[in-house]
Amino acid sequence: MPGVYLHLSPRGMTGAGGRRGPAPPKGWMAIRVGGAGEEQQRFVVPVGYLNHPLFVVLLRAAEEEYGFHHTGAITIPCHVEQFRHVQGIIDRDTSASSATAGGAGGHRHHQFHLCFRV
Repeated sequence: MPGVYLHLSPRGMTGAGGRRGPAPPKGWMAIRVGGAGEEQQRFVVPVGYLNHPLFVVLLRAAEEEYGFHHTGAITIPCHVEQFRHVQGIIDRDTSASSATAGGAGGHRHHQFHLCFRV
């Protein structure tokens, strides 16, 4: 994917209070999500999210917030409830894409700005 580079550790990630979560299953990745003033929560999402335009925008926002050389788990600077909404959109798009003509469907374009700075 041009412009987005990820280094995913095979170990579990440290959660709130220094607790380490279990390593995600093959084909999945763990991320942290939390906005300003909010405790970050751990999510395990399919690596297929990396192909979705909304998730790419979230990764770019993370790069702007934390820098390219951020260490540790991928951290998305988005409020948890807002991320859950985005996650629902990505899941619906993924389901719709796989249900059409052998999975050849594309992503719908969304006007969505809850997690993104405007």
